[in-house]
Amino acid sequence: MSLPRAAYVDPAHHARERELILWSEWICGGRVERLPRAGDHLVLDIAGESVVVVRDREGALRAHYNLCRHRGSRLVPEAEPECGRSGPPGPVGHLTSGFRCPYHAWTYGLDGRLRAAPFLPELAAHRERLSLHPVGLCQWEGWFLLHLSPWTDPTGMPPRPATFAAAAQRLAGYGLADLRTAARIVYDVAADWKVVVENYNECYHCGPVHPELCRIVPAFRTGGGADLDWDDGIPQRTGTTTFTLSGTTTRRPLPGLAADQRDRHRGELLLPNLMLSCSSDHVAAFTLWPQAAGRTRIVCDFLFHPDEIAQPDFDPDDAVQFWDLVNRQDWVICEAVQRGMGSRAFRHGFMAPMEDLSADVRRYLADRMPDLAPAAGAPTRPPAPTAAPGASSAATAGASAPIRPR
Repeated sequence: MSLPRAAYVDPAHHARERELILWSEWICGGRVERLPRAGDHLVLDIAGESVVVVRDREGALRAHYNLCRHRGSRLVPEAEPECGRSGPPGPVGHLTSGFRCPYHAWTYGLDGRLRAAPFLPELAAHRERLSLHPVGLCQWEGWFLLHLSPWTDPTGMPPRPATFAAAAQRLAGYGLADLRTAARIVYDVAADWKVVVENYNECYHCGPVHPELCRIVPAFRTGGGADLDWDDGIPQRTGTTTFTLSGTTTRRPLPGLAADQRDRHRGELLLPNLMLSCSSDHVAAFTLWPQAAGRTRIVCDFLFHPDEIAQPDFDPDDAVQFWDLVNRQDWVICEAVQRGMGSRAFRHGFMAPMEDLSADVRRYLADRMPDLAPAAGAPTRPPAPTAAPGASSAATAGASAPIRPR
């Protein structure tokens, strides 16, 4: 069975996910390259919590809750990200010295330590205790990851999930840390983040939904996308090497890829919010930002090697146009699923055998929300259809063939 209806549509369930997942697990915040100088900073909304990420004077990245320790005012204003296509992401904010609260002018260093509180010299002895609440931060393959729990225990940070180390090994040839963002599209999708992730994690839908994609990777429609070997990569059609409408490009392959890797596509899902689709010359990176039950903002960054970006004729448009087409096909079907799940007739769905990876999302949530694990004795297959008068027993048996238990 899939997750129950409430997991996709219920605001109370979304509130639990914020507490138990989005604020209690490592999540992807963005690319390190966006903050090259001391004082550069970004403000991120993580499921309703405002976090500021900044590069300090020593060159380290830090993250803090975006609130003054005095009366709780926001320190840095938040900007609502605009949906649509752009070139490389726009400029980030820059602080020349540190944070200054707009309310009573308490000031903090880039490291979060309280520097001064006007007319309250006695607070100088308590600067450490009145530092900004820290957010855990670590780096992975050119991205920074955030963990919102460490402010309750500033002496240490939770370990990074083993899935990140395993993914780095599988994707070593792509040189992810060396790539740079050449284009971006931001989408506002009327579907729950789990609907998006489950859709990304299976190719049962690829034949009906993505004809252009399947022309490049025929294996995506063979057997409903069953038995795909993601560890070795999925072979593309002979003569194609990348994800564009033609499957070809004038860009050179990423320098770390072996020859037998250049005509294969690889994908990675790093729960809860990073999806990677890797081609021979570029990587499409999707960062998911859950907004509410049934609504997700998706940032799609297009990463290329800096040597290729520096070429005078560099143009990422062939890859961007292809992905925008495929993405919009996905979002349309995800929104249709979300609307259907809102029906009073929907209780839960069923996973077909080729959707086994999609069920990882259910397992991931059940590990953190044990009440979502299927109850003992719960059905693991759709109900058998009632035979029409005169229907053969063989036809009825075929229609009700069991789905593999999850």
